[in-house]
Amino acid sequence: MIVAEQKPLDEIMQSVSEDKNVLVLGCGTCVTVCFAGGEKEAEILAASMRMRSEMSDGGCTVDHLTIQRQCEWEYLDSAADAIKGADKVVSLACGIGAQAIIERFPEAQMVPGLNTRFYGLPTKQGVWEERCGGCGDCVLEYTDGICPVSRCSKSLLNGPCGGSHDGLCEVSDEMECAWHLIVERMEKLGHLDRLEEMHEPKNWSAARDGGPGKIVREDLLREPPGEVDEGEEGTGS
Repeated sequence: MIVAEQKPLDEIMQSVSEDKNVLVLGCGTCVTVCFAGGEKEAEILAASMRMRSEMSDGGCTVDHLTIQRQCEWEYLDSAADAIKGADKVVSLACGIGAQAIIERFPEAQMVPGLNTRFYGLPTKQGVWEERCGGCGDCVLEYTDGICPVSRCSKSLLNGPCGGSHDGLCEVSDEMECAWHLIVERMEKLGHLDRLEEMHEPKNWSAARDGGPGKIVREDLLREPPGEVDEGEEGTGS
């Protein structure tokens, strides 16, 4: 899932310091799971912002609303009136959801309430760790399910560097060396011979190196409602 954390209250308040009507818009998916931007967090942030405003000039009205997903038009449209009625929207969604607001409502003013961190999973209560870098050319098949792109500090694809020691990364003694984990797993599964296999160079152009990504599924495309195919024009009686 996408993992994010809430920005400091002081930073958020600075972003809306000149606004009178503010909407805190929560998102009910990934950021809810990591306790950063769901209904509860939106309500608490809105209350904190109202209190902070009252302690200063008291001139800011703060409402809150949470929708299922900010990254899809159908859910954003359900909040259209609230978004259009606000001087500024504080988005408690990942960077995707935050940008979706201004794409759907170009006249809206939006500021992010979260810092989007990574794709990860909860390893224990209150702890989330990165597991995927969204590189567009997955190599998990060759590393027995452990991602060297996201879990190795240098994203090495050909084994550990010279800085690895006692199974730990040179970056931090609290960080496991990804390649140490990979080799251990391969050994356990009897796959160490895979380390001798040669592979084609990784296609980094599928990641950010190739610019903003885009996926088009031709089988899912459909004509927007109300549009008529050129070949059908003038075919009526």
